[in-house]
Amino acid sequence: MNADASSLSPAARWMIVISGGVLMGLSLGIRHTQGLFMQPVTSGHGWPLETFGLALALQNLVWGLAQPVTGLVADRYGSGRVLLLGTLAYGLGLFLMAQARGPVGFSLGNGVLVGMALSGTAFGTVYGALSRIFEPRQRSWALAVAGAIGGLGQFCLVPFVQYLLAGVGWQGAALVLGLLMLASLPLAVPLRARAQGGQAGPPGVPVGASIRDAMRRRGFWLLNLGFFACGFQLAFIATHLPAYLLAHGLSLAQAGTALALIALANIFGTYACGRSAGIWRVKHLLAGLYAVRVAAMLLFLSMPVTAASAYAFALVMGFLWLGTAPMTNELVLRMFGLRYIATLFGIVFLGHQVGGFFGVWLGAWVYDRTQSYDWLWIGAIAIGCVAAAAHWLIDDAPLAASDGPGLRVVRS
Repeated sequence: MNADASSLSPAARWMIVISGGVLMGLSLGIRHTQGLFMQPVTSGHGWPLETFGLALALQNLVWGLAQPVTGLVADRYGSGRVLLLGTLAYGLGLFLMAQARGPVGFSLGNGVLVGMALSGTAFGTVYGALSRIFEPRQRSWALAVAGAIGGLGQFCLVPFVQYLLAGVGWQGAALVLGLLMLASLPLAVPLRARAQGGQAGPPGVPVGASIRDAMRRRGFWLLNLGFFACGFQLAFIATHLPAYLLAHGLSLAQAGTALALIALANIFGTYACGRSAGIWRVKHLLAGLYAVRVAAMLLFLSMPVTAASAYAFALVMGFLWLGTAPMTNELVLRMFGLRYIATLFGIVFLGHQVGGFFGVWLGAWVYDRTQSYDWLWIGAIAIGCVAAAAHWLIDDAPLAASDGPGLRVVRS
């Protein structure tokens, strides 16, 4: 039976939101700490940095390629099954990562399986579930609170992973994180509903027609371009910021603190962005967010690299970190309706993960050859400027209320 948030008690609504937030926190938090694994993994195996970078780049790409598929399954059969399978795949992927003896096994576990798992456990699936369960007047609250809880989970995982790495090594840490993911399986149950009553759209509209209708709009491609930039920036910074700080004389503890501060600020930033999406025009908020990111990177690079400058940069970037996700979800929902929200968000998210692939892999490839990240910072700044302009140009007028293919656009 599908859940209708208007008929749920406040305790039940909170249970749904908290479950989604904790799942996101674990899923994205483990991914957020990947940069802390880079040095112990490469030094332990004697691999070049590019080997680790390629595995993480593959993780980003597989995540993006799988997201439209998991979104379609969630739209048709409910999010609960997707979340369950994703959680199981995450645990298995981390186990294979810990047991890998060569680059192929490591890439299969931490790249392919974890990438597939992220498509079923991160915001693409969780935000889609919440969007279907909650009616419009509660939706921005639900996404904002779940995002903030997810950010809190990421923040808590950074010191926890540092503790594990120091105590049991990177292989033991991967095994513990895998067990933690498996222990979260019951959290998928409250999110198992397929749609909020009366808002799924007409049952006869085929998904292929809806996708073709979306692809005929220039705004859909501009949204993909902007999310590509987001993925490039976040994947590059999350993966390579620790190495960048270490190369400039900071300690591993200080680099870990910078990652923790990103996650801490993300708690408040995701909540603020999620709530703002229900108040102001989303495309303008996204354009401004990318512009501020560009300014933050320019300022950081213009100053000497110290613990203070790294922490300040981490706080600013963290506040702007995953706030793009609920706002992009809201923009897709406004433009194309609710019926195939997870599918269409998944296609847009593919652009994000293609950007993430290049942000991770190019960071490692360029550094191995130049011993510098300068060109990657320049690329992150340039593509941020493009993203700001692209979002400003999006025509965000919604389709007709029936969400059908080829329908006229309602101008607002």
